[in-house]
Amino acid sequence: MGFLRVLLLCLLVICVQVLVVGTGGGGAHRPPAMYVFGSSVLDVGNNNYLPGPAVGRANRRFNGIDFPASIPTGRFSNGYNIADYVAKNMGFACSPPAYLSLAPNSSVALVQTALSSGINYASGGAGILDSTNAGNTIPLSKQVQYFNATRTKMVAAMGPHAATTLLSKSVFLIGIGNNDMFASALAERAQNKSAADQEKDAAALYADLTSNYTATMTELYAMGARKFALIGVGLQGCVPGARALSPAGACWAGLNELSAGFNAALRHLLAGGLSARLPGAAYSLGDCLGFTRDVLAHPRASGFDDAADACCGGGRLSAEAECFPDSTLCADRDRHVFWDRAHFSQRMAFLVARAFYDGPAKYTTPISFKQLAQSSSEMENQCNENGKFFF
Repeated sequence: MGFLRVLLLCLLVICVQVLVVGTGGGGAHRPPAMYVFGSSVLDVGNNNYLPGPAVGRANRRFNGIDFPASIPTGRFSNGYNIADYVAKNMGFACSPPAYLSLAPNSSVALVQTALSSGINYASGGAGILDSTNAGNTIPLSKQVQYFNATRTKMVAAMGPHAATTLLSKSVFLIGIGNNDMFASALAERAQNKSAADQEKDAAALYADLTSNYTATMTELYAMGARKFALIGVGLQGCVPGARALSPAGACWAGLNELSAGFNAALRHLLAGGLSARLPGAAYSLGDCLGFTRDVLAHPRASGFDDAADACCGGGRLSAEAECFPDSTLCADRDRHVFWDRAHFSQRMAFLVARAFYDGPAKYTTPISFKQLAQSSSEMENQCNENGKFFF
């Protein structure tokens, strides 16, 4: 790389090291960075760079119509998404940029961004399981591999001690599982299994999902992560695309039950031993299903006129077709809970993130995203006291 680029990177590293040392005890300072893993609810454009006609992309209008300059960025939203609003609440301008928008171009740009704000690895269609939408997305395991590659470059740029200190103060946002729920529910629906067989299949699914979730958090922990902001699966059976499968437009109860079961398994995993196996780690789990259920029960109390239809799409409930440039577009996007057949509107994403950051205690456990971001981890304190880490 050129001398000027090396000099700029060195200056950035020095600034980041000063920032990391100077924000030791949490307080009102924002985390040094945020690293995002998940599915389309958090994707800010990674899928734009994936090849193949079957890849889900949001790189066309009307997506982004309420984003600055009204440009489609790859977010499955009319504007910002949940990752953006979580980041905004924590003091960033918006979500960190998509990994694939940086990785092919310049290691310097990737490291600069990773150190100064973080990276978003989320991918539309991704699952906790590699088999979910295989070949058309970046599964969670691959997202973690991409982070490992990023971390290696960070360590090379600033040294292992400074890099690990920065990561221990940063927030790792994970929101995934919705696609695994859809895939499983659709398979069960097609096979028309008995209730007993469905219960057995659900138990096996939860075991696979929690096993992979454990592996993900353990790997990230081993690479320096200490603060995990986690988002549970939402009320998947009530998104417009699920409602459109019912002649009456009703929520898909079976899918909601499957989603609730996974959330319960995840809560049990986190509270029942995973935290103990990751000493010094802290987490906050956001209840997306519970928050969405409360909004849908009283939509007008949250400022919504329509809690069933998609704003952009086609067919029944505007949910039988994707959001295309020739789609039907609702008149007042802020009055719709859902943007398209599977994703929240910008305003709903804002409300979700606000609820998790500093909203009613019932929507996060055991602490809020704000408390997590401003906490001082045991590992961080050890670094401040001893000057180095022991693994």
